[in-house]
Amino acid sequence: MRNHLLSQHFLKSPRLALILIGHSNLKKRDTVIEIGAGSGVITSALAYRVKNVIAIEPDHITAKKLRENLEKRQITNVEVIEKDFLEYDLPKIPYKVFSNPPFHISSKIIHKLIEAENPPESFYLILQKQFALKLLNTDRHYTSQLGLQLIKKYQTKIRLPLKPTDFTPPPAVPTVFFEAKKI
Repeated sequence: MRNHLLSQHFLKSPRLALILIGHSNLKKRDTVIEIGAGSGVITSALAYRVKNVIAIEPDHITAKKLRENLEKRQITNVEVIEKDFLEYDLPKIPYKVFSNPPFHISSKIIHKLIEAENPPESFYLILQKQFALKLLNTDRHYTSQLGLQLIKKYQTKIRLPLKPTDFTPPPAVPTVFFEAKKI
């Protein structure tokens, strides 16, 4: 399976997506970027909770399926962008990020977000647990160079652990729901 090779593990449950959104600071007035939207499990949940969703999906076939799913549900507040997130120009307006990105580009995504001219107000990512622990300001774990950069601007924490069965295909490593809120 192509997506598995790209370290992408899709959330299976719209209900879980809503639970995770409930553990965030997303508000009805927010514009939210979703990186690697897939066929829309998280996208649809976000669309019901925020003003606008910018769903970034680089794969043409998957983006087409996403558009079809949104149309079936009559969801109109989502803009689907077929582009690699790392090449996407971030908005000039305030925004937040909520995403289950491919694990192999998690570090690059965080670099892009925190080094942006207009960084997000907050971001919520599903990450490999071992990577997320290195982004925390704590004496219990080693804080990576990226973590040190991040904690200068953001308060970070692991909100929830996730189970392999929450995803398709199931990841072989522990995963968590990670939060970074501007200080």
